[in-house]
Amino acid sequence: MNKSLTKARVFAALALIILTLSFTFPMIGFHGTLNKIDEGKSDEISSFSKSVWNFYNQGRYKSVTTPKDAHNDLDKMIEATAEIGPASLPIWAVSLEAPNYPKDAFPEGIPVFFHFDGYSGEVHEMNTINHYVGMDPMWVGGTIEREIGIYALLLLSLAIVYFMAYNSKILNYIMLVPASLPLLFIADYSFWLYWFGHNLHDWGMFKIKPFMPTVFGDGKIAQFTTHSYPTIGFYIILAISLLSLLAFFAKQKALKETNA
Repeated sequence: MNKSLTKARVFAALALIILTLSFTFPMIGFHGTLNKIDEGKSDEISSFSKSVWNFYNQGRYKSVTTPKDAHNDLDKMIEATAEIGPASLPIWAVSLEAPNYPKDAFPEGIPVFFHFDGYSGEVHEMNTINHYVGMDPMWVGGTIEREIGIYALLLLSLAIVYFMAYNSKILNYIMLVPASLPLLFIADYSFWLYWFGHNLHDWGMFKIKPFMPTVFGDGKIAQFTTHSYPTIGFYIILAISLLSLLAFFAKQKALKETNA
């Protein structure tokens, strides 16, 4: 077998495995669970979904109001009416610091983590802060992305399998989609930050001018200091992007060698 073709398949397989374990599998395993919790149908949650959440949420941030013995136990989280986020890996982290949120109570400020399929962290507290400046709650944005995310990743996974199974110039370009995941996420994230910052309502307690929230780095909004940085999930999609590019160029080389 052509060495370049073998490399292309290995790189693609690694990208697929990482994508599946980090995002697709936990999204499938936890799909619809948050809706059942919100609707008071916790008894309908499968043990599999609970196991997926318990495993993937180990070591993650939990609200300061959450009992520590409930941190990695979905049943106890539900019982404590704690804030429950998705099972998939968080991609971006935002936190706010202000004088009325002392360091001893909120050592990390008010953090929120963005996932492909939702949010985690101090979501309620962040929405309360947003309300003060006339900003919509976070769930208003990205509704389509959250709804189609799991199907998009499944389709992307199938496309990668086709890339590995067939040698076609057209199918080769499929790998440019996972290669662009970091850019696609940042573009979508930036768009929604702009939308929220430029669609403020009059009912806000503090009147501020439309603004562009900080996409990357530290910023200032009213009396709040903001921090916006990538977290583990973003580095994962960077790895997927790199492997996808390597697979693309390896397959390009293989096709040229085959047709030479």
